[in-house]
Amino acid sequence: MKHKKWAVLLMALALTCPLSVFAEKDGVAVPAAAAVSSNKISFTARSALRKTLDEMTEKPDVYQVPGLGVILYKDGREVYSHFSGSRYLDESTGKKLPVTRDTRFRIASVSKQFTVFTLMQLAEKGKLNLKDDVSKYLGFTLRNPAYPEVPITLEMLASHTSSIRNAGGYSALPQETLKEFFRPGGRYWEDGAHFAPYGQAPGEYFCYSDLNYGVLGTVIEVVTGKRFDRYQQKHILKELDTSASYVPANFSRKQREKLGAVYRRLNAQGKIDEKAPWKSTIDDYSHGAPKKETYFFDGKFHSMKGYKPGRNATFFSPQGGLRISCEELGHTLEMLMNDGRFRGRKILSPESVAEILRPHWKYDPAKKNGDTYFGTMLSYGLGEYQVYGNSTGRVCRDYEIDLVGHTGEAYGLLSGIFFRPGTKDGFVYVINGLPLELDEDPRTAGQFSGCYLWEERIMDAICKALWGRTGNN
Repeated sequence: MKHKKWAVLLMALALTCPLSVFAEKDGVAVPAAAAVSSNKISFTARSALRKTLDEMTEKPDVYQVPGLGVILYKDGREVYSHFSGSRYLDESTGKKLPVTRDTRFRIASVSKQFTVFTLMQLAEKGKLNLKDDVSKYLGFTLRNPAYPEVPITLEMLASHTSSIRNAGGYSALPQETLKEFFRPGGRYWEDGAHFAPYGQAPGEYFCYSDLNYGVLGTVIEVVTGKRFDRYQQKHILKELDTSASYVPANFSRKQREKLGAVYRRLNAQGKIDEKAPWKSTIDDYSHGAPKKETYFFDGKFHSMKGYKPGRNATFFSPQGGLRISCEELGHTLEMLMNDGRFRGRKILSPESVAEILRPHWKYDPAKKNGDTYFGTMLSYGLGEYQVYGNSTGRVCRDYEIDLVGHTGEAYGLLSGIFFRPGTKDGFVYVINGLPLELDEDPRTAGQFSGCYLWEERIMDAICKALWGRTGNN
């Protein structure tokens, strides 16, 4: 969650800023769709961006991160990439391995769009409909007790308007069923806290919830009869020319060597401490590879043997567990910017892409119809959200740049994939570690938006390189 210190200021700004569809080109406001740019970045802009990125990994201050990577696109072509710092480091021995364009990280909530891609493919095949009551697939009736007559649809789940909440957690063991979250007395019932209270009706109120995507992953298994990770691997990830996976045990030894760990500065008690050494929080396999048919949950590995698809896909982390590289995320960006096609291959129809990217929910200040994540989410599609360049969600300080895409944050990692509507300009980035406690430490708050400080630094620098006055030759 974004730092509460900024909540009042940012929401006040959100209420006074209209949701713009305009951008700036050569100092003049123009519709985003008309903001067509050269497919090159000037030497000045490249140098400025490189300086910012190198400082983030090399400058020894409290904000230093272990590693990062970025790739920039203009007019559908890659025009810049930069990778610095370490994907693996052991400060006790001095051993380090560099971040490269094919280093795979657990990419956090950027994963959500891949779950939606799978959902939309199934919709195109007539296997499901976004307006369907999810109860049709689950084998039990899923209703918010405060709204027992209102069906919860697949569209509501994908757009976070379902009234389902994370509460105490959103992952269950493979031998357990999804129903344990939603039945009174279930292991994960949490006194009904997985449901929103009265006043936050399904289909009307937005609240970001990872459990929505655990439900969607389970529906995908029910419809296909296949394990979530395997079905998506064949029908989405392979078609995008990636070897990405949700399960590290799925990787070959050679592929596993490309995995990058995620880090926090942790003291001997496991608490975040800016003066402590970097310690891995996930995907450090230097002391042994995960065994086949196992997955990592709650601090240890569990067996998946005997798992029956459709029982409970939450443990695959459909909301955030994909291990993928910047290079492979670039393939994803190409597909989105090309209306569902990737290098001559149809992944999704143009209509499906348009449905994913369009707002399915917008914040209404008069109705206060959602939790805006402290001003960063004022509009949400299906696994993607819209960034308005003159709002509290903006990622560029000096230019009104409208974007669509998604960020991710987990275990100390920050990630993002965005492009500018109406163009084929966009970027991907990943940062694999943070030294401070997000939200709890006021220094993590952004300076001009609701984003975290590191998100502001990397995306503001990228936006200036791509679309600033010095960005074009």
